[in-house]
Amino acid sequence: MKKKVAILATNGFEEIELTSPKKALEDAGATVHIISPSGESIRAWNDGNWSDTYKVDYTVSDVSATDYNSLMLPGGVLNPDQLRQDEKSIEFIREFFKQQKPVSAICHGIQPLIDAGVLNGRKLTSYPSLQKDVENAGGNWVDQEVVVDEGFTTSRTPDDLEAFNDKLVEEVKEGKHEEQHA
Repeated sequence: MKKKVAILATNGFEEIELTSPKKALEDAGATVHIISPSGESIRAWNDGNWSDTYKVDYTVSDVSATDYNSLMLPGGVLNPDQLRQDEKSIEFIREFFKQQKPVSAICHGIQPLIDAGVLNGRKLTSYPSLQKDVENAGGNWVDQEVVVDEGFTTSRTPDDLEAFNDKLVEEVKEGKHEEQHA
């Protein structure tokens, strides 16, 4: 698979929610870049504590959605809360939807999508505590391990990673979806 995937994250991302999908994509032949609002590295969160530091390939200011075939957003509580307050990250997310490219998010990773205004009319899942937020943003929240809505893939928690990774890779391989929308 000759595809390029952007993983958008910042400090406090849930470690396994970045490393597991990244490995699945790379194992399928994709080139994967870690994109962040700023900095040369970001620090993971694992089991209630700070964990390893990961190299940032590019800042959001240095790239565009046109540079990538797909976008993936890991969760964690701190990471999405920071991303949703960064206008360049929100615009980066929005552009993937406008360009009808596959987007995936797991757990709390859907939070910046609320701010990007891309959930209206979409079927998705997330960490259960975000159900009302999704519904208030016009999304149709369901309690399933993985949900795919026209190239938009979501899952609830790290327990769902196997199913999430399978669908993520499948959607990236499929490419653009005509019904994907912002």
